[in-house]
Amino acid sequence: MTEGLRERKKRRTRQTLSETAIALFLEHGFDRVSVADVAAAAEVSKPTLFRYFPSKEDLALHRIADHQGEAARVVRERPPGHSPLAALRTHFHTGLDAREPVTGLCDIPQVMAYRDLLYGTPSLAARLTAYAAVDERALAEAIQQTAGADDLTARLAAAQIVSVQHLLARDNWRRLSTGQDPAEMLREAHREADTAFDLLESGLSRRLG
Repeated sequence: MTEGLRERKKRRTRQTLSETAIALFLEHGFDRVSVADVAAAAEVSKPTLFRYFPSKEDLALHRIADHQGEAARVVRERPPGHSPLAALRTHFHTGLDAREPVTGLCDIPQVMAYRDLLYGTPSLAARLTAYAAVDERALAEAIQQTAGADDLTARLAAAQIVSVQHLLARDNWRRLSTGQDPAEMLREAHREADTAFDLLESGLSRRLG
């Protein structure tokens, strides 16, 4: 369905509000910026802002909202003949080559500052944990529905896959924070991703196909 003018306007307004808020958070710190500060900077009223974002945390996390349920989408949309793990492995490698922030291999200063904001702010870090739980449930459902796995197997598989992806990303972020060159890190990041998915497949392939 084609997006209408009203929907496009709402999407642009939501994007503007979020980016305005993130710029303020990065400059002054999350806890030092109020919702009123964001509304004033964006030239909207507080009630208008709250119609788009129910909390200050939502303003900060809107930038990564598109990644919600990404693993589940990869599993559901995988090519015929590909197992869930094979599709997710390919997707992660593609992300590494593209320097996607979600893989931890992106050294754009603004991206690294945003990452530090998320993980360095307790309320945002807590929301990220909740996001991961939602992703895990969505992935388990996709595995169960498309791979014929039973409920327990699907949930165990999803928990392991999500944990592995987060661990790989954290390791890449950690190396970047020490000043390593992402281009030089790329081969090792691919190798570690293959090692991780090989271990997953050795334990899950018989149950997931």
